[in-house]
Amino acid sequence: MKSHLKLIAAAAGMALVSAAVLPAGAFTADLQSLRGAVEIPATDQAPSIDIFKYQEGGSWSRNFRQQPPLIPHKVEKYQVDRNVNQCVSCHDWSNAKRMRAPQISETHYLDRDGNRLDSIAGTRWFCTQCHVPQTDAKPLVENEFAPAPTLR
Repeated sequence: MKSHLKLIAAAAGMALVSAAVLPAGAFTADLQSLRGAVEIPATDQAPSIDIFKYQEGGSWSRNFRQQPPLIPHKVEKYQVDRNVNQCVSCHDWSNAKRMRAPQISETHYLDRDGNRLDSIAGTRWFCTQCHVPQTDAKPLVENEFAPAPTLR
Protein backbone atom coordinates (compact mmCIF):
# COMPACT_ATOMS: atom_id res chain seq x y z
CA MET A 1 0.00 0.00 0.00
CA LYS A 2 2.84 2.39 0.89
CA SER A 3 4.57 1.79 -2.46
CA HIS A 4 1.28 2.52 -4.25
CA LEU A 5 0.98 5.87 -2.43
CA LYS A 6 4.61 6.70 -3.19
CA LEU A 7 3.96 6.07 -6.90
CA ILE A 8 0.91 8.38 -6.89
CA ALA A 9 2.84 11.10 -5.03
CA ALA A 10 5.75 10.85 -7.49
CA ALA A 11 3.40 11.16 -10.49
CA ALA A 12 1.68 14.20 -8.94
CA GLY A 13 5.05 15.80 -8.24
CA MET A 14 6.20 15.27 -11.81
CA ALA A 15 2.98 16.84 -13.10
CA LEU A 16 3.52 19.92 -10.91
CA VAL A 17 7.13 20.29 -12.08
CA SER A 18 6.05 19.96 -15.74
CA ALA A 19 3.36 22.60 -15.27
CA ALA A 20 5.85 25.00 -13.67
CA VAL A 21 8.63 24.50 -16.23
CA LEU A 22 6.66 24.32 -19.52
CA PRO A 23 4.61 27.31 -20.67
CA ALA A 24 0.91 26.79 -21.31
CA GLY A 25 0.27 25.50 -24.83
CA ALA A 26 3.92 24.54 -25.37
CA PHE A 27 2.99 21.43 -27.28
CA THR A 28 0.25 22.99 -29.42
CA ALA A 29 1.71 26.39 -30.26
CA ASP A 30 2.90 25.37 -33.75
CA LEU A 31 -0.13 23.28 -34.74
CA GLN A 32 -2.47 24.71 -37.37
CA SER A 33 -5.71 23.20 -38.61
CA LEU A 34 -6.44 22.82 -42.32
CA ARG A 35 -9.92 24.21 -41.65
CA GLY A 36 -8.50 27.50 -40.34
CA ALA A 37 -9.30 29.26 -37.08
CA VAL A 38 -12.77 27.74 -36.74
CA GLU A 39 -13.87 26.77 -33.26
CA ILE A 40 -15.26 23.24 -32.95
CA PRO A 41 -18.13 22.95 -30.44
CA ALA A 42 -17.68 20.06 -28.04
CA THR A 43 -21.36 19.12 -28.32
CA ASP A 44 -21.49 18.40 -32.05
CA GLN A 45 -22.32 14.84 -33.04
CA ALA A 46 -20.47 13.02 -35.81
CA PRO A 47 -22.45 13.04 -39.05
CA SER A 48 -24.48 9.90 -39.60
CA ILE A 49 -23.97 10.07 -43.37
CA ASP A 50 -20.88 9.77 -45.50
CA ILE A 51 -18.99 13.04 -45.68
CA PHE A 52 -18.24 12.32 -49.34
CA LYS A 53 -19.73 10.00 -51.92
CA TYR A 54 -17.98 6.87 -53.11
CA GLN A 55 -17.66 6.56 -56.86
CA GLU A 56 -18.86 2.95 -57.17
CA GLY A 57 -17.85 0.95 -60.25
CA GLY A 58 -15.81 2.05 -63.23
CA SER A 59 -12.31 3.36 -62.88
CA TRP A 60 -10.52 6.67 -62.95
CA SER A 61 -7.44 7.37 -64.98
CA ARG A 62 -4.13 7.47 -63.17
CA ASN A 63 -2.23 10.72 -62.66
CA PHE A 64 1.28 9.30 -62.73
CA ARG A 65 2.81 6.15 -64.14
CA GLN A 66 3.20 4.10 -60.98
CA GLN A 67 0.05 5.31 -59.19
CA PRO A 68 -1.72 2.41 -57.48
CA PRO A 69 -5.21 1.78 -58.88
CA LEU A 70 -8.10 3.27 -56.91
CA ILE A 71 -10.68 0.98 -55.30
CA PRO A 72 -14.12 1.33 -56.95
CA HIS A 73 -16.13 0.27 -53.86
CA LYS A 74 -16.43 0.85 -50.11
CA VAL A 75 -13.89 -0.96 -47.93
CA GLU A 76 -14.50 0.41 -44.44
CA LYS A 77 -16.00 -2.85 -43.10
CA TYR A 78 -13.43 -5.13 -44.75
CA GLN A 79 -11.31 -7.03 -42.28
CA VAL A 80 -7.64 -6.53 -43.03
CA ASP A 81 -5.35 -7.41 -40.18
CA ARG A 82 -2.31 -9.56 -39.63
CA ASN A 83 -4.30 -12.80 -40.02
CA VAL A 84 -7.09 -11.93 -42.49
CA ASN A 85 -7.28 -9.86 -45.67
CA GLN A 86 -10.79 -9.81 -47.17
CA CYS A 87 -9.52 -8.12 -50.36
CA VAL A 88 -7.77 -11.39 -51.24
CA SER A 89 -11.08 -13.28 -51.27
CA CYS A 90 -11.93 -11.57 -54.57
CA HIS A 91 -8.64 -10.28 -55.98
CA ASP A 92 -6.18 -13.15 -55.40
CA TRP A 93 -5.11 -14.80 -58.69
CA SER A 94 -7.06 -17.97 -57.79
CA ASN A 95 -10.35 -16.08 -57.24
CA ALA A 96 -10.25 -13.02 -59.50
CA LYS A 97 -11.72 -14.56 -62.66
CA ARG A 98 -14.61 -16.25 -60.83
CA MET A 99 -15.37 -13.05 -58.86
CA ARG A 100 -14.95 -10.79 -61.94
CA ALA A 101 -12.44 -8.69 -60.04
CA PRO A 102 -9.08 -7.30 -61.17
CA GLN A 103 -6.28 -9.67 -60.30
CA ILE A 104 -3.63 -8.56 -57.83
CA SER A 105 -0.44 -7.52 -59.63
CA GLU A 106 2.36 -10.06 -59.89
CA THR A 107 4.60 -7.56 -58.07
CA HIS A 108 2.59 -8.26 -54.91
CA TYR A 109 3.82 -11.88 -54.97
CA LEU A 110 7.51 -10.94 -54.74
CA ASP A 111 9.38 -10.71 -51.46
CA ARG A 112 11.97 -8.03 -50.67
CA ASP A 113 14.68 -10.03 -52.41
CA GLY A 114 12.63 -10.51 -55.61
CA ASN A 115 11.79 -14.16 -54.93
CA ARG A 116 8.40 -15.32 -56.28
CA LEU A 117 5.90 -16.43 -53.65
CA ASP A 118 2.67 -18.47 -53.86
CA SER A 119 0.87 -16.00 -51.60
CA ILE A 120 0.92 -12.24 -51.24
CA ALA A 121 4.13 -10.87 -49.76
CA GLY A 122 3.88 -9.54 -46.23
CA THR A 123 5.08 -6.15 -47.47
CA ARG A 124 1.98 -5.93 -49.72
CA TRP A 125 -0.58 -7.42 -47.29
CA PHE A 126 -2.22 -4.16 -46.11
CA CYS A 127 -3.86 -2.97 -49.35
CA THR A 128 -5.02 0.44 -48.13
CA GLN A 129 -1.42 1.51 -47.51
CA CYS A 130 -1.42 2.33 -51.24
CA HIS A 131 -4.93 1.78 -52.62
CA VAL A 132 -7.79 4.09 -51.60
CA PRO A 133 -11.50 4.18 -52.53
CA GLN A 134 -12.60 6.45 -55.38
CA THR A 135 -14.54 9.38 -53.94
CA ASP A 136 -15.67 12.85 -54.85
CA ALA A 137 -13.62 14.28 -51.96
CA LYS A 138 -12.21 17.72 -52.65
CA PRO A 139 -8.58 18.54 -51.77
CA LEU A 140 -8.11 19.93 -48.25
CA VAL A 141 -5.64 22.49 -49.56
CA GLU A 142 -5.15 24.09 -52.97
CA ASN A 143 -2.39 22.61 -55.09
CA GLU A 144 -1.04 22.89 -58.61
CA PHE A 145 -0.56 19.17 -59.28
CA ALA A 146 -0.98 18.20 -62.92
CA PRO A 147 -1.01 14.64 -64.34
CA ALA A 148 2.06 13.41 -66.19
CA PRO A 149 1.94 14.73 -69.79
CA THR A 150 1.86 11.20 -71.23
CA LEU A 151 -1.21 10.30 -69.16
CA ARG A 152 -3.45 13.24 -70.10
